[in-house]
Amino acid sequence: MADRHPEPVTPELVARWGSFAWTAENAEKAKEIVARYPAGRQRSAVMPLLDLAQRQVGAEENTQGWLPMPVMEYVARYLDMPIIRVLEVATFYTMYNIQPVGRFHVQVCGTTPCMLRGSDDILSACYARGLKKGHTTKDGLFTLTEVECMGNCSSAPMVQINDDNYEDLTADRLNFVLDELAAGRQPKAGTQEPGRHTVEPVGGPTSLTAMVTENHDYRGEW
Repeated sequence: MADRHPEPVTPELVARWGSFAWTAENAEKAKEIVARYPAGRQRSAVMPLLDLAQRQVGAEENTQGWLPMPVMEYVARYLDMPIIRVLEVATFYTMYNIQPVGRFHVQVCGTTPCMLRGSDDILSACYARGLKKGHTTKDGLFTLTEVECMGNCSSAPMVQINDDNYEDLTADRLNFVLDELAAGRQPKAGTQEPGRHTVEPVGGPTSLTAMVTENHDYRGEW
């Protein structure tokens, strides 16, 4: 796992983000989000509001987005909660980027199922392209992070890039995905295994085969 620590607060950072405020569209979204929670529980909206803020930063920078300290302070003021509570959330969940990221945030799962299915080869393919964990490439395109399980164990190894998952990867398949993104195209998300649509068995089912064509009731057969 890459080290996680907030980007240092510098005069340049404050000058760039110290006046952060919701756009008109996001101001309406923020009101809708806060209204979901009972009176007195508005601070529970901190997670979706941090996501909204990160996406607004990303829209301005043409990246996945991240959370500069002044932006987190804005969310804290908006919810009338101590900044340390906001920071605790942002530093705990890796869905929040607390340092700048590139146009495409490549998050490689390195947990056991993905490791057993070849995540080391996926990381090696990233390294061969000049990606380095915790860093952004010089062209600003790719940031590489190794993360814990993201729930795609049945189609391991997998990588999340911004909001999309790419599964059943090999080094060659990952390189194709990254080449397509670098060229400004959108590769197919999800499984990269030909003929597979989700996580159904490769080659077809081996049990409950009657369910393929109908909602078969097996209860009388057990």
